[in-house]
Amino acid sequence: MKRLLSCALLGSSLFLGGCVLSPGSDMPYENSGPPIDDLVDVQPITFGLVQAQNAARKEFSSQQGLKEASDEMKFDASDYEYRIGKGDILNIVVYDHPELTIPAGGERSSVETGNVVHGDGTIFYPYVGRIHVAGKNVADVRTQIAAALADYIAEPQVEVNIASFQSQKAYVSGQVSNPGQQPITNTPLTVLDAISSAGGLNENADWRHVVLTHNGQEEIINVYDMLQNGQISQNRLLHDGDVLHVPDVGDEKVYVLGEVQRPQDLPMGGHRFNLVDALSQSGGIDEIQARASGIFVIRQGGPGDKQATVYQLDASNAAAYVIGTEFQLEPRDIVYVTTAPISRWNRVISQLLPSTNLTRQSVGSVRDYNDL
Repeated sequence: MKRLLSCALLGSSLFLGGCVLSPGSDMPYENSGPPIDDLVDVQPITFGLVQAQNAARKEFSSQQGLKEASDEMKFDASDYEYRIGKGDILNIVVYDHPELTIPAGGERSSVETGNVVHGDGTIFYPYVGRIHVAGKNVADVRTQIAAALADYIAEPQVEVNIASFQSQKAYVSGQVSNPGQQPITNTPLTVLDAISSAGGLNENADWRHVVLTHNGQEEIINVYDMLQNGQISQNRLLHDGDVLHVPDVGDEKVYVLGEVQRPQDLPMGGHRFNLVDALSQSGGIDEIQARASGIFVIRQGGPGDKQATVYQLDASNAAAYVIGTEFQLEPRDIVYVTTAPISRWNRVISQLLPSTNLTRQSVGSVRDYNDL
């Protein structure tokens, strides 16, 4: 009986140990998937690759610049002219005739003493009566008033300016410091002007997909290209009712994973990262755990039917980081640093240790029972 119990305990210990050393041995695995070579294209990161990619990027930027230059919507400041609208306040001065001019002073501003454009687009002025001014510029209104006063005043000298711009507004929303309305004035309001007046773009702003809505039609504005690549022809003129929306960065990020000090995602709204930038901002690679030859950049899409392109940087020689500084990352790239084989083995051992200790304790119990 004693020997039978000992054998039972030892058998159960060995059974547990066998389960530990062969985890999942009774679980079916699906190995029918296509080989990895059929799904991805693997390329080493070399100076030749970097030079080819930079040349392609410059060519694309040049083609975009030519396209932008021929765009019919480009803005010419010399053609801009403000048109008076309902709610604007006009300041009208007739020189040498103070009876026709309500002076502004310390107690009243020119806005308070000005002529408001009424809902029907008209104003009232002495000796002239009610005149329609909406849709006209100040030069037109000046000529109209001077012509009407000529019947009462010899060679009237009239000055007309806008004391307050109230009729027309554009709106800036999204990832800016001070979203809200922007008045349309006699100074042209462009996309960059509106963003600047709204306090600039936030850290999480997507610089490349700013949406301008004009007359119900949406257009994507690339602010990054305007500021970084000089494609200023995208700097559209804003009109009354236009909405400029700056979205958040969304998935315009680079993801740094694996054996780095701080795995994270890096927003690329207004920034460009090279491979070394991404690794540096993630605290660098883990010198103990990481395999220096296993720094990969996984990018969606590839030649032919490939689903992704995997670029590999072999940093076994520290000089390879020079190449890494020239390798430009793109939004949605995944930077992955692999684990050295010895580290993977150590992790497996550490996971097995609790069960191994259980087996050792079971064998010790059998020995203690035999001693009894």
